[in-house]
Amino acid sequence: MVFDFLGSRRKAVIAMAHIGALPGAPLFDAEGGMVKLIDDMARDIENLQDNGVHAIMFGNENDRPYRFAAPMESAVAMTAIISALKPMLKVPFGVNFLWDPTASVAIAGATGASFAREIFTGLFASDMGLWQPNAADAHKLRTEIGRKDLKLFYNINAEFAASLDTRPIELRARSAVFSSLADAILVSGPLTGQPAAAADLRKVAETVTEVPVFANTGVNPDNVRDVLSVASGVIVGTSLKVDGNTWNPVDPARVKRFMDKVAPLV
Repeated sequence: MVFDFLGSRRKAVIAMAHIGALPGAPLFDAEGGMVKLIDDMARDIENLQDNGVHAIMFGNENDRPYRFAAPMESAVAMTAIISALKPMLKVPFGVNFLWDPTASVAIAGATGASFAREIFTGLFASDMGLWQPNAADAHKLRTEIGRKDLKLFYNINAEFAASLDTRPIELRARSAVFSSLADAILVSGPLTGQPAAAADLRKVAETVTEVPVFANTGVNPDNVRDVLSVASGVIVGTSLKVDGNTWNPVDPARVKRFMDKVAPLV
């Protein structure tokens, strides 16, 4: 069992629900507005759930250029969108507001999410400049809002960035669990849609045994069985989209193909 909210399955597939650019972001579609954002998400959720994913994670991947502090208008909009869609959800869900750990926890808490994903630890050189999150603030907020049950998924090797920590990745992973109380460890590739190095994933999974380890990027039907032979689960987005393009809608045929590959393993 990975987490209680995922039931008794041995492995878990968490699918991304990529919300379009939110109010306050440069790519926001002001003409379509919130109605279009909600309608697009409703279609994607239906296609994901109908084809058997185990959980869904809402993310604001299209709020480019990315920033470290969530604008209030964007965080409020994301909360409103998830709240509007919640009645149609049949599976557990999580939240990730890029790249703000406390905003992710706040939105997850307000919407009743089961988990939140972010970069909670480390020091990185990134496209956005020096990246220095604070896990303690996120944990403090989780306690203050009465959501100690909210699982925090720690992505330990940030996309669009390079770690300035010279320790081996498996040691950074173990440290995140020991000193910063990670509920799960995620291993990523260098960019959205690109796989984590197989050696990195294996080293982390062999070292961190007290919490689940997930592959966070670049999982597809061709590699998912190999990945799940090592990891407790996967977070998948790009490979489930039309033409394998991150910004396209979810393709139900791709979701079915992916989940058919996963079925014997879970």
